Amino acid sequence: MAANTENETGNGTAELREAIARARVVLWDFDGPICRLFAGHSAEGVADGLVEWLEGRGLHHLLTESERASLDPHVVLRAVDRRRPGSDLVAELEERLTQEELKATASAMPTPYADPLIRTLKALGRRLAITTNNSPRVVDTYLRTRDLTPCFAPHIYGRTQELRHLKPHPHCLNRALRAMGSAPDTALMIGDTPSDFLAARDAGVPFLGYARNERKEKVLRGAGASRIVNSLEPVLWAVRTL
Repeated sequence: MAANTENETGNGTAELREAIARARVVLWDFDGPICRLFAGHSAEGVADGLVEWLEGRGLHHLLTESERASLDPHVVLRAVDRRRPGSDLVAELEERLTQEELKATASAMPTPYADPLIRTLKALGRRLAITTNNSPRVVDTYLRTRDLTPCFAPHIYGRTQELRHLKPHPHCLNRALRAMGSAPDTALMIGDTPSDFLAARDAGVPFLGYARNERKEKVLRGAGASRIVNSLEPVLWAVRTL
């Protein structure tokens, strides 16, 4: 692997090496840094399906116009939870989303360099956890298809029935840190959304942003993230030179 594959955003390999060298625990978001969960099973279609399901039950009033037009199923789920917290309706909607996520694992696309990076970090003695807004059942299903379960188990912290705890709330990060006995400043979070960055910031965990395109990088920078890579390749190279 050539040393000139540093990330395109100006953060050099030395800075990556320093950030990783300090981290004893690496917290991963799932959909983005590890795989593109909806690469072959449209997230937009899932969101539309949830909206149609609500409308078919005469519950369209639970969503604003912008929420109904959202391309993100989590936006729909959160909106209903805000208006019917703890209800059977929310539980059923969450289960419908989980089933769609499970379908998506069959066509999920691994993020380039994620698998070897995960295995290399594990081999170097780093402890790994997944902190995600996706269902932990979905994460477990995907990891088994890639033989990655031993790298993370049992530290998978995903969506629960307490939807108010979804990122950007730091709840899942704090759960991981407590379970692993790790101080926030000895961890590193790898994420690809503003909610990942904000959750890491509130938990006191250093953050490494992964942005596979310019749009995602712009959004991350707009949220305040400063250390961003456009590929996990320079991260893998940095880890292999520790």
